[in-house]
Amino acid sequence: MRVLIVTFALLWALCTAVIAQQPDSSSDQPKAKEKKTTEQAAKAQEKKPAEKAAEPGPASEEKPAAAPKPGTEKDKEEFDVSEVPPIVTHHQVTLDGKLLKYTATAGRLPIKRGDGKIEAEMFFVAYTLDAADTGKRPLTFAFNGGPGSATIWLHMGALGPKRVVMQPDGFLPPAPYHIADNPYTLLDKSDVVFVDAISTGFSRAANAELSKKFLGVKGDIEAFSEFIRLYLTRYERWSSPLFLFGESYGTTRAAGIAGNLADQGISFNGITLLSTALSFQTLVDNKSNDQPYVLLIPTFTMIAGYHKKLPPDLAQDMTKARQESAQWASTEYAHALAKGDGLTGDERQKAIDQMARYTGLSKDVLDQANLRIDVPKFTHYLLLDQKLRVGRLDGRFTGTDPDGLLDTPFYDPSESAIMGPYTSVFNNYVRTELGYKTDMPYQVFPSDPNFENSWNWGSGIAGFPDTATALRQAIVKNPYLKVLVMEGFYDLATPFYAADYTVDHLNLGPQYRKNISFATYEAGHMVYLPVDGLKKLKGDEAGFMDKSLN
Repeated sequence: MRVLIVTFALLWALCTAVIAQQPDSSSDQPKAKEKKTTEQAAKAQEKKPAEKAAEPGPASEEKPAAAPKPGTEKDKEEFDVSEVPPIVTHHQVTLDGKLLKYTATAGRLPIKRGDGKIEAEMFFVAYTLDAADTGKRPLTFAFNGGPGSATIWLHMGALGPKRVVMQPDGFLPPAPYHIADNPYTLLDKSDVVFVDAISTGFSRAANAELSKKFLGVKGDIEAFSEFIRLYLTRYERWSSPLFLFGESYGTTRAAGIAGNLADQGISFNGITLLSTALSFQTLVDNKSNDQPYVLLIPTFTMIAGYHKKLPPDLAQDMTKARQESAQWASTEYAHALAKGDGLTGDERQKAIDQMARYTGLSKDVLDQANLRIDVPKFTHYLLLDQKLRVGRLDGRFTGTDPDGLLDTPFYDPSESAIMGPYTSVFNNYVRTELGYKTDMPYQVFPSDPNFENSWNWGSGIAGFPDTATALRQAIVKNPYLKVLVMEGFYDLATPFYAADYTVDHLNLGPQYRKNISFATYEAGHMVYLPVDGLKKLKGDEAGFMDKSLN
């Protein structure tokens, strides 16, 4: 996952996938499972799309894109974006002793320009409950972030009817990896549509030049907004209660979508922000921005406590330790950083002593870092005496750096632990159980190694990227909109205290503030990796949806 928030200076630690190939022309059908059948779109429980595509064929007969002409550069490659019907299959799952029959729809929707020419197609998998009243049935659009991550993590780890089997604590299991029914799927509460951003999953722009239009804060929000509008139109869901569920950079996107669609007559009942990144000023440090250092301290405290690096008086009560750490960080520590070079020797030593107490790091390291510890430094130095690196996405994870102990590139053992199981299981699942046959590689992350330099963060003169303003606009335009903020205590990618700070600075009156709620987890960025976290997430989301509809 990159459930991950990628920022200007910290943009992926891992970007692996092969160069995009073209769709297969094979017409093989999946083996029958649970009495499911493979159909062309708009049959059985799915309603016929209101806007008919121009003579498409089945997904298993996609036309291969024209190969680049000899001598042309890679950025001249083109992808086939002609419309074909999605693949529809039927399944069932038992939740709490109740049998749920549902339909899975896997396909791509076109993103068109004004004259109707298709510029890109976005891949989705939709799960809809059979025999349900779609006019009253909630509909949730879910997506991961990155930017540049496919929606494989929420799909196969949290909300979908199937999940990747990990160890109970969320750690890496031995291969081969397996799939199982998800007893905590959201399907009993809502239909769910999982959407992949352009250049991830099976979503593609027509060519590399057009990709640039969508690889940025504004273009990404506009593409997802158009996808949602078109899905509501084709599947006749305009009257359904609507929800957004975004993780990591997906929260950046969700806030932007809500603000963008508010002016297009599309209002949401609820928005769930998991591992929040709305105001990047709280996440990206630089020579003139010390705020992220302050907001990281409570997460450092939680991770240090987990690895038994805190003094006994703090370690015996981690709730108290977290509160004390946050208080110190936002007062004495923030004041020390604000003084900069004006800090006296005694003041500096006092800050070092207190910082060592709350972070578990040595005083020498804190002194050499000038009181400013970023994520790579913390993950490197916390367990240096054990020759282990701590995870960024989840600070509970540890691992030996494959490139060695000192002076190595940034390595995240938590990301390494999830890449294999999720990638392997999803590639098998989408082609066998969902019947989506294609040779095109499913890009968990973009294949372009320069992707991090291609993302358009917007105008630098306006400051750090921010969609908190868009969320505020959506909230004040729709006083019934509810927002749930989910945060993991061991998440270094999007620290929980940074999310709290952002929400506390939305400049909302009490009449709107009451519509915002929080859920916290003893987990990292992907709070659903531990089974206990997954169970709690389902309960929190179900309760939130009930509240949003009453």
